[in-house]
Amino acid sequence: MKLLTHPATTALGLTEIYLLGITGELVSAHHDILYHWAGSASGLILPTLLDFFLLWTLLTLLLLLARRPGRLSAAIWAALVAPLPWVFCRNWTILTGQRTPLWINALFCGAGLAIFAFVLTSWNPKFIPAFERMRRLPATAVGFVSVVALLVVGQILWLGWKARDLNAEIALHPRAQVAGEHTRIVWILFDELSYRQVYEQRFPGLELPAFDHLAAQSTLFTHTVPAGRMTENVIPSLLTADPVDSIKVSTNGRRLALHNPDTRQWIPFDPRQTVFEDALNSGYSTAIAGWYNPYCRIMPQVLDRCFWSYNFPSPGGVSPAHTIVENTLAPLRHAFASTLSVLAQLRGVPTHNAQASHLHILDYTALDSAADHLLEDRSANFVFLHMPVPHPGGIYDRATENLTTAHSTYIDNLALADRYLAHVRSLLEQNGTWDSSIVIVMGDHSWRTSFLWKPMPSWTPEEQRASGGGQFDSRPVYLVKLPHQHQPERIDFPYAAIHTRSMLDALMDHQIQSPGDLSAWASKWNTPAGQPAIASAN
Repeated sequence: MKLLTHPATTALGLTEIYLLGITGELVSAHHDILYHWAGSASGLILPTLLDFFLLWTLLTLLLLLARRPGRLSAAIWAALVAPLPWVFCRNWTILTGQRTPLWINALFCGAGLAIFAFVLTSWNPKFIPAFERMRRLPATAVGFVSVVALLVVGQILWLGWKARDLNAEIALHPRAQVAGEHTRIVWILFDELSYRQVYEQRFPGLELPAFDHLAAQSTLFTHTVPAGRMTENVIPSLLTADPVDSIKVSTNGRRLALHNPDTRQWIPFDPRQTVFEDALNSGYSTAIAGWYNPYCRIMPQVLDRCFWSYNFPSPGGVSPAHTIVENTLAPLRHAFASTLSVLAQLRGVPTHNAQASHLHILDYTALDSAADHLLEDRSANFVFLHMPVPHPGGIYDRATENLTTAHSTYIDNLALADRYLAHVRSLLEQNGTWDSSIVIVMGDHSWRTSFLWKPMPSWTPEEQRASGGGQFDSRPVYLVKLPHQHQPERIDFPYAAIHTRSMLDALMDHQIQSPGDLSAWASKWNTPAGQPAIASAN
């Protein structure tokens, strides 16, 4: 029992509780952070362990100071224990994705501060016997948590070893020797692109000339049923044509398993069973510049050229864009930022994460450059571009037409997506391939207003107005421009985006050569009105 209540043991348990949102995400069976991590494994593991041991050391020293009963001891224990309810709420939000109501966070924050203030201002030596009795219970309970902490640290070390080659360079598919002429296919996926916001109920004053210009010479699908709501599930669905409602990642971050909600089975993700293998078999040269998913890591066998980027702050604020030194003590900065966010919400002020915006801009500019190289290389004739806009948070000021880390909205990002589409068109027109190419522009899913972004502290009055009070419309944008098409067409019946692989196969096999062919082909996959969206629970 003495070992369980030793200051070092208590400090170890408290460290695990404070950092559970970070360590819990890292050792989660889903390995979500590892899967999306674009840097080296050491850049993720080492800062986490350094923060863990630094905090453990600091708490041990404080608890050693608190061994002698008195005002100082009571103040230290109050400072360490009183915030725990708020810490539990924060960890719950990080680990489950379910946000604790603001009033509960505020109540726990206020209660913790009140307890600490009371101990400092109203301490009396006669409280010592009662305090010592009260202290033993949390000290013993936290001592048992220290056993979990040791297991978690061991798991993190093991994970770091397994993923030591996480993003080491992998040999891609040998570049295809393209035989004969192939109609170039440029497939552009904008992340979170809403049909309603672009073509149906555009925000007043928002101009999207590139999207309008494209719709004037393309087939526009007006009732597209998305393949899901989460990008990590949607992309495998689009590539394989099988529904996916969940993924699992191996401990080395390189192997993927997909859960099919229809068969309720887990199936290994096989790049050879995707549209990119179909393209290679048809004599195309494949290329990707993509966001979020580690395309180059999970499907190198079917790619001739590949680039991917995803700079994101982990729950502790650690980012692949920063060095190990910069990432050390990131959890402390993140905790401070979280406290300021709660205070801002209490005042009704939308918060903006400048660090997240900076990382989002890094992704956008890196992918913009990589995509340019692919588009300028005419030998890359099956090109997939997955761009990180208009996905919130905002990184563009449509008034100044500049990227920004200041306050920006989804509406601003729509303007940026339009600017990027105009840029792609200009590049293809300059190298003489726009008119002769098949250009597919789509969103992976729509703007996830009511069930994701509206409850966030970053939600703005402009987004509230644009969405009609947070109304969710599930339809993503979906357009297909065929070679030499100059007239607009519409497909107004429900069409499931999960059939995109089949459509691309039909295009490569020349089964679809006119807007009429496309409409007839799509009608075979007509989703009856009222049928639930595929993988709608994603």
